Amino acid sequence: MYIETFFVLKILFIIGVIITLYAIIRNLDIIKIILIYWKDLIFRK
Repeated sequence: MYIETFFVLKILFIIGVIITLYAIIRNLDIIKIILIYWKDLIFRK
């Protein structure tokens, strides 16, 4: 019983890590776009 509970918690933790990494990778594109936009604003003047 204890081993099964630990196994389920480990699987849930791994799924959570994968979802978190996916969200960070998805947001990196948005962060890059914002940084490029600000760079263009600063150096255009």
